[in-house]
Amino acid sequence: MLFNSYAFIFGFLPIVLLGFLWLAGVSHFLAAGWLTLASLLFYGWWNPAYVGLLLGSIVFNFMIGVAIGRDAGRGQRRRARWLLTAGVAGDLALLGYYKYAGFFLRNLDALAGTQYAGLDIVLPLGISFFTFTQIAYLADAYQGKAREYRFVHYALFVTYFPHLIAGPILHHGEMMPQFALASTYRLRWENISVGLTIFLIGLFKKTVLADGLAEYVEPVFSAHATATRLPMLDAWGGALAYTFQLYFDFSGYSDMAIGLSRLFNVRLPLNFHSPYKAVNIVDFWRRWHMTLSRFLRDYLYIPLGGNRKGKARRYLNLMVTMLLGGLWHGASWTFVAWGGLHGLYLLVNHAWRAMPARRGRARRGPTGLGITFARLLTFLAVVVAWVFFRAETFGSALYVLEGMAGMNGLVLPYRWLEKWGVVGEWLAARGVEFQNLPTFGGGGQINFLVIAWLIAWALPNTQQWLRAYRPALNVPQEVRPLARRWQWRPTVPWTAIGVIAGASAILCISGFTAFIYFQF
Repeated sequence: MLFNSYAFIFGFLPIVLLGFLWLAGVSHFLAAGWLTLASLLFYGWWNPAYVGLLLGSIVFNFMIGVAIGRDAGRGQRRRARWLLTAGVAGDLALLGYYKYAGFFLRNLDALAGTQYAGLDIVLPLGISFFTFTQIAYLADAYQGKAREYRFVHYALFVTYFPHLIAGPILHHGEMMPQFALASTYRLRWENISVGLTIFLIGLFKKTVLADGLAEYVEPVFSAHATATRLPMLDAWGGALAYTFQLYFDFSGYSDMAIGLSRLFNVRLPLNFHSPYKAVNIVDFWRRWHMTLSRFLRDYLYIPLGGNRKGKARRYLNLMVTMLLGGLWHGASWTFVAWGGLHGLYLLVNHAWRAMPARRGRARRGPTGLGITFARLLTFLAVVVAWVFFRAETFGSALYVLEGMAGMNGLVLPYRWLEKWGVVGEWLAARGVEFQNLPTFGGGGQINFLVIAWLIAWALPNTQQWLRAYRPALNVPQEVRPLARRWQWRPTVPWTAIGVIAGASAILCISGFTAFIYFQF
């Protein structure tokens, strides 16, 4: 079931919310159980057969976690460590089979000339997210940070439908205290108002912005397969369209998840914080998929040694972390290349910041022009990496990058020749080509990209609009918060804006447009 579907908005959500609030007046346990069952129904809507897989994973990790907590509490650290190893190994084996077995067999076929890749394995939705969530739980249980012996609450923690399919990746300590609060099980109109507002903002980002940009993406990234010429304008148009499509798709999902959870009086951790405003690649990863960055740092980078074993080891740890982070996103060498590029970006970024001359400039603080240049450079590096993230094959990625580099020339839309008059004739006389372009949307696409760029760079994000209501956990403190008159409040003007945005978003719902991060 999709957040951006009529069945969810007008059927599932109101029934689940009303049932939760009614049962909460009878028993908190029944309300939590109702929400757990509803979350399983939400997951099973896609494929009921995989509900058993999800439940099996939950039971396995709950039993291992309880045993780890018991042994760690009794001082039996060695036994607890073996249980932790067994639990993580079991989780990774499940993830490895469903997500990477086909990838491994395809590469084995290519190397050895075998034919094992015919194995047809359907990737369960959200398996990466609920697996990583439970690995974090096991690690927290070993460290004494998690003590959960109520199966219903643990099952709710894992299956909670606002986060189940595409994150955020939750920590036990963030969620379980909220499920235990009596205030969570009461109707709170402020949370209803805040939650609906955030949900509708996210829905607008998805159905109006992300889905609107999608039509400019596919022709460019399928050009290699169809042998379609991809000049510079076409290639950049497609790459930028995907850059902003992914931005608003993931930002929209993140907002919708936070808004939905707020309806149930529960705050999720922030997962997306204006990443295209980042001034370097380190800053980008503090803003993009923040809970994944946290997981990779806490459970991979630091255990590998972090920055505690010298500069060379630190760089190696960074690269390994980003390569595995890329592979987490998908079983394809293009995702590995994407992770490797970001690993290389991080190495360059850290090396640059470590230069003695840079330390002196950092103490003086950046200038306005310097910030703009740094933001633009970071953005362009991210755009190049997104080409590998989106492309189905290396050949397709390189084909788009060749076009972006101008290797296929610069071709302008033929209608611009007449529209520009004397200027168009002057350009044509000097060798500039004007043709009908099959993969470029002309002025309409340019206008859409400019609007998307202005929203991503110039406007406050959802968390800043609603800062006074603390919409999510772990929201970074702003150096210069918005003036009060620009912050959202439950007033008639702001309500009218929300209704207009929500109505536009609902009217733009069309067909089956899954969120991009559902595939991970």
